[in-house]
Amino acid sequence: MTIQEELKEILFETKRLISACREMGLEPPMLQKGALDFIHHKPTSKRPATPVTPSPSFGSLEALRDHIGDCHRCNLHTGRKNLVFGEGDETAKLVFVGEGPGFDEDQTGRPFVGKAGELLTRIIENGMGLTRDSVYICNVVKCRPPDNRDPNPVEIDICLPFLKAQLAIIKPDVICALGRVACQALLGSGFRITRDRGRWRTYEDIPLMPTFHPAYLLRNPAAKRPVWDDVKSIMGKLGLEVKS
Repeated sequence: MTIQEELKEILFETKRLISACREMGLEPPMLQKGALDFIHHKPTSKRPATPVTPSPSFGSLEALRDHIGDCHRCNLHTGRKNLVFGEGDETAKLVFVGEGPGFDEDQTGRPFVGKAGELLTRIIENGMGLTRDSVYICNVVKCRPPDNRDPNPVEIDICLPFLKAQLAIIKPDVICALGRVACQALLGSGFRITRDRGRWRTYEDIPLMPTFHPAYLLRNPAAKRPVWDDVKSIMGKLGLEVKS
């Protein structure tokens, strides 16, 4: 890791700590005003020569996947085994968006196949009465961040156009954003998961329900009830039978 990359990592982790403190209603760490001003200034990065923004002419997910290719657009490619593009029905009415692949996803090249993925599958199949193949599941970034850390702003900026292209191709009736990172990527940095979860938003005129990530539910079982309320709201929006 270069000095510049190390500084970016330190900056990102500091911003994440401040954000987490504020979400919990705590004061951020004591820092000088100059340091806080620097932290809140979005870091710049030298963009690669390869165009990042996908062409709007892509008419299928297969064409978009071919365009992404063996992606080297950010540093995440150096530690990945497989790029995790997404899977499901290209005409799905419901799209789930997470933050990024974990270990199991990196090994298999498929999204949400670890313990959190098993929980999401149960929500889809047992809770909603759908099949996993009938929805679409993907992430903000397509490669696993080291040690399952949050993707940093540069990585998100580079990969986000591909998620947006996926959503433009699928044209779902509803998007379910799973967790803080996915919600902020689609709704903006002002979104707070603990404050704003469960309230309908829109992305490109598509209804979007923000809710907790399944991995959070594994650590905090009490959050399953509010997530089930969010799921029932999604089912109502899709015209599915809602069971208590």
